[in-house]
Amino acid sequence: MSTANTSHPIVTFIGGGNMASAIIGGLIRQGHPATALQVVEPWDEQRTRLAEQFPGMTVLEAASAALQGSSLVVWAVKPQTFKEAAAQAQPFLGDTLHLSVAAGITSDSISAWLGTSRTVRAMPNTPALVGLGMTGLFARPGVSDAERALVETVVKTTGDLVWVEAEAQLDAVTALSGSGPAYVFYFLEAMRDAGAQMGLPPEVAQRLAVGTFIGAATLAQRSSEPLQTLRERVTSKGGTTYAAITSMDAAGVKAKFEDALFAAQKRADELGREFGK
Repeated sequence: MSTANTSHPIVTFIGGGNMASAIIGGLIRQGHPATALQVVEPWDEQRTRLAEQFPGMTVLEAASAALQGSSLVVWAVKPQTFKEAAAQAQPFLGDTLHLSVAAGITSDSISAWLGTSRTVRAMPNTPALVGLGMTGLFARPGVSDAERALVETVVKTTGDLVWVEAEAQLDAVTALSGSGPAYVFYFLEAMRDAGAQMGLPPEVAQRLAVGTFIGAATLAQRSSEPLQTLRERVTSKGGTTYAAITSMDAAGVKAKFEDALFAAQKRADELGREFGK
């Protein structure tokens, strides 16, 4: 078991992939000692990488008695391997607090597999890797306010967060922000490719597209005005933006995009049913 400074809770990660690494790195940058962190990672190559990247952190090949004493266990495993990993770790965990970042797996399944109601589900997204993530959280009634605060401390190392009142709302979070970065990349690709077809070097078109998304998103974040107002301010009737928006409206882009989000929400629900048995 990690020999940590008693002022810092021991946080254990089951799975040491990108999301776990992002949270671990964030915790260490905020002063959480590596000696108060441990990770279970079955792949030799990834264990070696983690040990080199985070000196002082305990890196384990499999769940063992070393997990006893954990204040929080973060489940950063693939949905299809969660049940097996839970069966291996549960005998060593007792009634500790659990935070799952595994997509789709419901808290009912997690609680049943781990034998505790002290569980929180999280739906993060990949910008967490650069500290700009957006995470949706749901806590079961058995989670105290102090435990929510601990979860927030961990999650905020990767960006912003919101709590939802009903677990089913996490499927909507998945559709909007969990899958959302892919939508942004999709539109960025289209902007880059169109710019290249208009004669710009692809790298210049991509720089323009990425910078525009960053700037527009930052403006939306900092402005108190509605999104519609911000859009209309750029859209002078008869101008270039008006031509683009009119073309997209005629093609039903907004409605089709909304349909795509509903498809993602539906699939999130299906995944929970599929892997939560």
